[in-house]
Amino acid sequence: MNRPLVTALLLAGSRPGVDPLAAHFGVATKALVPLGGEAMLSRVARVLVGHPGIGRVIILGQQGEALARHPDTAWLADDPAVSFESGGDSVSAAIAETIGRHPSGYPFFVTTADHALLDAAILDAFLADALASGSDVAFGMVERRTLEARFPGNRRTWLRFRGASYSGANLFLFATPRALRAIDLWRTIEQQRKKARAIVGAFGPLILAGVALRLWSLPQALQKAGRRLGLSAAAIDLPIAEACIDVDKIEDHILAERLLAARA
Repeated sequence: MNRPLVTALLLAGSRPGVDPLAAHFGVATKALVPLGGEAMLSRVARVLVGHPGIGRVIILGQQGEALARHPDTAWLADDPAVSFESGGDSVSAAIAETIGRHPSGYPFFVTTADHALLDAAILDAFLADALASGSDVAFGMVERRTLEARFPGNRRTWLRFRGASYSGANLFLFATPRALRAIDLWRTIEQQRKKARAIVGAFGPLILAGVALRLWSLPQALQKAGRRLGLSAAAIDLPIAEACIDVDKIEDHILAERLLAARA
């Protein structure tokens, strides 16, 4: 059976304040930081536009005009599969509002402009397993042993579960309208001043205690959290270490330049 074409949402917004990486390279926003001779936004967009499973690419950012005017991204304005739409300071709100404007676009795939090492192999691995999972929501993860075998000493934020630790890969699939429940929760937590209390209220103290004590594996924790939210969720364990390396620090940029040079 043929899989549906996916609508890609490419996040190219800026957080409030000065972004250190953008300031270092003298560009208006991090999405335009050069990498391997090309703005990161253009590099990621080329991968998405060129993938046979993606039918449309929507670029979300507060500075749409600046993004489209850059010499590296001028081609995007001429591609019929690409459009620019406005996104506010809240990532979750921008995603929810965009999905709301395009209700026929499911399934939606979301990634970020700083995922500059994204390539066809990573995209193939994630989309194939995420769509096959049949879940309302799926997200990419890389297991710690996978990363450290490839890049010893690389620093990441690790989520610890029974039997393994994982780093997020900035790859998400929102496959059905039920996925909006997860986005609404994300949005609610973003808006709360006391975020810890909001998280406890959403998932309940027993689920959070089980995760903190590492009583459950990642799939077990997702099953319990999904049941509470009224949706199904899947974590896609990617065997590619580069999938969890986003470029938001100078040391990440140096590593990414080296890896892209090796690919070339």
